[in-house]
Formats: sequence, structure tokens, C-alpha cells
Amino acid sequence: IDVRNIYEISIGKFKNSINPFTKSFREFPKKFSSLNIKKNQKIAMYCTGGIRCEKASLYLKSSGYKNVFQLEGGILNYLSTKKNKTNKNWIGECFVFDERVSVNKYLKKGDYFQCYGCRRPIGKKDLNSKFYKKGVHCPQCFYERTQEQMKRSNMRQSQINKIIQNLSL
Repeated sequence: IDVRNIYEISIGKFKNSINPFTKSFREFPKKFSSLNIKKNQKIAMYCTGGIRCEKASLYLKSSGYKNVFQLEGGILNYLSTKKNKTNKNWIGECFVFDERVSVNKYLKKGDYFQCYGCRRPIGKKDLNSKFYKKGVHCPQCFYERTQEQMKRSNMRQSQINKIIQNLSL
């Protein structure tokens, strides 16, 4: 079971993993219960670095699940140990919470960028979309964000652009 959020799973995952379709980790208990997993079934979980797995594991154990396992150190640790070996279990890139946005299976900066309107990863094709405006929205959030949110993001991006312009003078 992948305990990351939908947008993280959308760019990379393990083969045959179960996606509970959470928008935030707070939704995990409810989404997990809809998977109809029996209390005595083996459950293997993974996440980016191991923190959400710890929380999910504690929750499941306190809810009576007996065979709960997690990928120690998460995806990043797994990729680190498999860096120079054939790796057919991991598909795509791994979302990370820093300026790299994503890393590939060799832990090098990946091909994704970040929408600063919604914080989701976006690909190169998204940057060319009519629904992309730097710092404001992307094709994924264009119809989700309110006019007020876009107005604030537009103002923030204008201020950033002015600072960059002044730095280059």
C-alpha cells in the first residue's frame, strides 16, 4: 500500500502497489477502511522517507491489524540501495519535498517541476499548456483554484518577478 498522496503516486510507484487515493494523509484511515483488508492479512506499506509509514503502521496496529510491515527508510532508502543495480520494481520518479521536486531511480534530479499554485509536480508539457501560468496555476489546478487564490498568487509572482528583475540590473 502506497501511503503517499495521489499527486506523489502519479509520477512514480512500485509495481502492483495499492493506491488508496488520498489527497492528504488525514484521509488515510477512511480510505484504508474502504480497501476491505482483513485484520490478519499481511500489509506492506511504503512512503517517501518512512515517516508516513510509521504513522500509518501505528494506526493500523492500534486498530488490530496483526501483520503490518513497512519499507524501512522509504522509497529514498530503497532507491539508494538499488542505485547501481537493475531495478524493475520501481516505475517513474519519486516526489521529494525540496527544490528538486522529483528524483529518478539513481537519486538524481528528475524531470518534474512544481506548480507554485497547488504544489503538485508538473511535467514539461504542462509548462506549455494554456492552463499554466508560472506561480499561479497549472492544468491540474486551473479549475480548482478560486479567482481570489489566483489573484493572490499572481500578486506574489509579480513581486518575485520584480525582485529578480532588480537583482539582474
